[in-house]
Amino acid sequence: MADTETSPAASTATPATDSLSGTAGTLLDPSPGMSLSLYGYDLQPAVDLVVKGGPVAIILVALSVVATTVMLVKVSRFLWLRLGARSRVERALALWFGARESDAIALLNGARQPAAQVLAGAMRGTHAGHDDRLVRKDVERLAIGKIAQLRSHLRILDVTVQAAPLLGLFGTVIGMISAFQALQTAGADADPAVLAGGIWVALTTTALGLAVALPIAFVNAWLDGRVEAEQRVMEDAVTSLLTGRVSARAPLRTPREEDGNATG
Repeated sequence: MADTETSPAASTATPATDSLSGTAGTLLDPSPGMSLSLYGYDLQPAVDLVVKGGPVAIILVALSVVATTVMLVKVSRFLWLRLGARSRVERALALWFGARESDAIALLNGARQPAAQVLAGAMRGTHAGHDDRLVRKDVERLAIGKIAQLRSHLRILDVTVQAAPLLGLFGTVIGMISAFQALQTAGADADPAVLAGGIWVALTTTALGLAVALPIAFVNAWLDGRVEAEQRVMEDAVTSLLTGRVSARAPLRTPREEDGNATG
């Protein structure tokens, strides 16, 4: 008798909870029995979270893959180019001011650092006897091209840092709307536990967006810093070459010479 009395309630509650769990947070249950692992680490929980997060979570994962690829390529290239280093440039300038212009140019030939390449162009133009203003304009053109090459594809990282949190918030809002719509449809038969599960699944997209944006933001700031450091090395090296480092090479007057000039 008890079984016959509780079965109608169970039959009415089950479709409501199933409907709620099927729509809240854009839930897409993964196929049972599947398991993914990499080097002994179980990746299935992470895959389940991404699948439950819906299309927005999948977009965030794809965006993170693209941004991570760009990030690794740029970091490795910047380290290979030795951006911001001054040793080779300073040695070349020392040779140049020591009346060994050919040796200074030879030292910079074949250098992979952009600042060294720009300084080599300025030295060749000056050594050939061209006007300093013409040399400076041509060097500026060369430096702008080098900086543009260094900054190529960094816009992808900027867009990822700005868009990933917004995409995560967008996914959370969609999931919350779906969860409360399902709650309204279920009415009094809704299960609060299922609603809570739909809400935390919806919040995973916000967490995923922040997890994608934060490390890329730090690396992107480091990459921008390296480009700015290399630009400063270029400007300092070319200016030192064209001005002859007048302030550093000017002879100092002794107190006796200054007194003689004053009395004269």
